[in-house]
Amino acid sequence: MEKKLNKKGISSIVATVMLIALTVVLVGVVWTIINNLIEKETESSVCFAIFEKVSLNSEYTCYIDNGFRFSINIGDIDVDEVLVGISAEGDSSTFKISKIPSKIDNLVMYPSGSSSISLPSKNAGLTYVFDMAGAGFSEDPDSISIAPIINGMQCSVSDSMNEIGRCQA
Repeated sequence: MEKKLNKKGISSIVATVMLIALTVVLVGVVWTIINNLIEKETESSVCFAIFEKVSLNSEYTCYIDNGFRFSINIGDIDVDEVLVGISAEGDSSTFKISKIPSKIDNLVMYPSGSSSISLPSKNAGLTYVFDMAGAGFSEDPDSISIAPIINGMQCSVSDSMNEIGRCQA
């Protein structure tokens, strides 16, 4: 007599449960990947919104004997700090101006001469004077650039000037 082997396949209920579990796992993996991409895009979009909202005022940006006057305007945006870069004939200097008043070497407010330096508030502008000689510069400034820092993230340069004239009397 032949002996029948008792081989049973996976029941349709178990197969359905396994397919549902596999689908849930795949959806979770895809969601995690897409969510990470969306978060990275959201962070970089903070800087995208600054176009023309953090700028130099060319009317008040000029040089005087051993000094460089520049003006920063901030539009309808909250900015934590602004990174300022000034260069002249191979020399350069960078510093951060923040919302919280602080002392920055070789920089004073214009026209008061106060050494308590802070950023302009939203929808405002302020003018500063940088002591070129005090910072070790021997030539007049060639260029200035500013890059805002928003929510702790430094954005790219929002404005710069390469042709800086002498201040009118």
